[in-house]
Amino acid sequence: MSKKQKPSAPYKKQSSWAVPAVVLIVLVFGACVFLLTQRSAESPTVSSPVANTTATPLPAPTDSNTSQNPTEPLTMEVAKAVMVTAELEFPEGIPTIGAALSQIERRYKPDDGVGRTFAILDGYGQPTADGKLHLSMHVSSEKPGFGSLVFKRTGEVLWNSKITQSSQPIPAKNLNVYLSDDAGGSWIIDGSGGPKSILDARVRDKGVPVRDFWPDGVQREATFVYSACGCPVKVMVRRVGERTTRTSDQPVIFPDDPGAVQTIARLMNW
Repeated sequence: MSKKQKPSAPYKKQSSWAVPAVVLIVLVFGACVFLLTQRSAESPTVSSPVANTTATPLPAPTDSNTSQNPTEPLTMEVAKAVMVTAELEFPEGIPTIGAALSQIERRYKPDDGVGRTFAILDGYGQPTADGKLHLSMHVSSEKPGFGSLVFKRTGEVLWNSKITQSSQPIPAKNLNVYLSDDAGGSWIIDGSGGPKSILDARVRDKGVPVRDFWPDGVQREATFVYSACGCPVKVMVRRVGERTTRTSDQPVIFPDDPGAVQTIARLMNW
């Protein structure tokens, strides 16, 4: 195959890497792909590798700003996404985005009484002219029930939603990785062959190693998909010899899925 994949268009899910959830996280390099399936937000565990790399369409994310009237519950289906924005006051000084996200309480009320109903996929922001932090968070709905985000310091409700069952089948939640080229296209990274890092993996539709595709010293956009909604999380990364390094600390990626973060860090040699 030679068709380019465009993360900006609706994504196609690949079975390259996946991340689950129990108390320990281990990076598994499968015979053909990495598969880890999430079972809870706090405790990742490893499941068996699978060899299916067939592309299947993902549900298109629905982004909207929910900061206008957050105390009134919105209604959204499972496998959808919203953008939650807020301007928060920190009298002690503007914190890092990671520290700010730790001050946002996640409240879950699943219909089945088990687990969480949503996940924050990424967070980013900047100070405002009046000394507040303008914080933006992508939120992906995961199962029916209720969910809300509350600013711990003040008790302010930033987002509040009733989550209903999706009318469409929900694909398995797998971690998929894409890497841009010099022309702005984006290519699927295939984990076949048990590579030790992304540089040892292959660009699936080109049939070449990432090491040959990504020159040393060049900055590229890496895209990670690990959510019920199939929403992309993008970071800028530079290759430095046999390692890679992020060129910006924003966005903070997958703050609710530390297992996925650890897997990505090991893959990227961060």
